[in-house]
Amino acid sequence: MNRLCERAVRIGLPAVVFTEHLDFEDSWKVDAGDIGEHAQRYVDDTGYVRLPRFDVDGYLAAIDRCRSAYPELRILTGVEFGQPHIWDAQAASLLDSGVIDRVNGSLHMLPFGDNDRSEPTTLYRYMSADTVMWEYLAEIPRMVDGSDSFAVFTHIDYAVRSWPTFTAGPFDPVRFEEGFRGAMRSLAESGRALEMNTRRLWPWIPRWWAEEGGQAVSFGSDAHEAGSLAANFPEAMAMVESFGFKPGRRPEDFWTR
Repeated sequence: MNRLCERAVRIGLPAVVFTEHLDFEDSWKVDAGDIGEHAQRYVDDTGYVRLPRFDVDGYLAAIDRCRSAYPELRILTGVEFGQPHIWDAQAASLLDSGVIDRVNGSLHMLPFGDNDRSEPTTLYRYMSADTVMWEYLAEIPRMVDGSDSFAVFTHIDYAVRSWPTFTAGPFDPVRFEEGFRGAMRSLAESGRALEMNTRRLWPWIPRWWAEEGGQAVSFGSDAHEAGSLAANFPEAMAMVESFGFKPGRRPEDFWTR
């Protein structure tokens, strides 16, 4: 967090939101190579990921240290809440406490087998690519209807990231346009914002979002290390501006139409 703050000041970024992962999955199935190096140590001998619980006190203490060390930088708290439609009750005490400024909702997991859940990158090994993508998109409206706890839906292209090009060919968003639009429509009707995740810039995302009634976007670089902070932000801002989105009063505000 300190390195991220250092970089933010160095590149002139006025504000950062540290959206730490908030997950309540007891475990989930992975295959070798399906999880990043930073999480490999949490994979047990049976091929299941078992994460430690979110250390709220440690996180808030780190935020306080960063705010003291970088008074010129506006630092907000946040979580990226995985599968909130399943785990809202478990997160209620934290989210109702008022200590979290921004709640992003993410869909990382889908049902796998009788009792398991897993990420698309693993599911692609066991199901057709089209089946995984359609199931991912169909789960988004269920997540919207099943949770009121999150304000932003993150990386709607999450299942695209691990699309198996070798077996399924290049990803063509037009093939899944109806699913993406339906997911976006449900988000727009609920009044939530859509994250423009700047790991990859897809012009069809803000275009379809605007056409389906989306009124707000946020920007997230998904920076798991300091060098990625605010990556591609200028291009992302120009892209969403071309679809009618304008910045808010404060740097951390949503861009709206």
